[in-house]
Amino acid sequence: MVAFTKGHGTGNDFVIIADPEGELELTPEQVAAICDRHFGIGADGVLRVVRSNAIAEGAASLAEEPAAEWFMDYRNADGSIAEMCGNGIRVFAHYLVRAGLATIEPGSTLPIGTRAGVRDVTRSETGYQVDLGRWKLTGADPLVRARGLDVARPSTGIDVGNPHVVVALASDQELSSLELEYAPILDPQLPAGANIEFVVPGEPLVRDGIGHVSMRVFERGVGETLSCGTGVAATALAVRYWAGDRAPDNWRVEVPGGTLGVRMFPAEDGEHVALSGPAQLVFRGEIDLV
Repeated sequence: MVAFTKGHGTGNDFVIIADPEGELELTPEQVAAICDRHFGIGADGVLRVVRSNAIAEGAASLAEEPAAEWFMDYRNADGSIAEMCGNGIRVFAHYLVRAGLATIEPGSTLPIGTRAGVRDVTRSETGYQVDLGRWKLTGADPLVRARGLDVARPSTGIDVGNPHVVVALASDQELSSLELEYAPILDPQLPAGANIEFVVPGEPLVRDGIGHVSMRVFERGVGETLSCGTGVAATALAVRYWAGDRAPDNWRVEVPGGTLGVRMFPAEDGEHVALSGPAQLVFRGEIDLV
């Protein structure tokens, strides 16, 4: 039997498994079974809590930041490996704090290793904030076809440690009419796939110096989720890019699971983007892995 904790960030839910010494080898089939909402626990992904020095990928994290004791081994619901998860890393940090494995004092930072590099987590008014690091326009801007849209729509490719394409829609009605139980189609397809965000700018777009948008997301390897942290960041970045130089650097993004904050700020290696929002642990149990 394997002990687990269930947690979520704005409805983006995860099964957390503590494996500090890296003794547990989870197969893609086991991860998919755990995340199955009918026959398993049910989740958008699995977070394995492992020390950086106990996992091969952790060597790069420790080389980047020797204080990054913990590594977030994140798997999508279909068992595939993902580079990063903005909601997941806040839940991961909350688990570390609640389990007594780490502390985040006011004004201090907790570095966490991921496959996208080390990410720094701090406390915020709404829960936790994670610095997602440098972002970039990918230049891969495929047309996106989705059930519920009459024609294919253009997109903007954004990388925030994992790949996204962001699509602007004209109205809340268009957003609600999407049938995201069916996977949208990218034309051309991207070699590694992408998370796909569908976005409606607020009316007005900027209120009291803060940008406002609403979105829904189809996550690579998962399907539609109530929230996607890195997708929220990519959404705010894309809308700011579309809006031009006078657009704000602070955003509020409404997703089906709640509200998340995004902030862009300068750093020594270029502009970074940070994501803030809540993280909750909801129950614990044991599961028999077969």
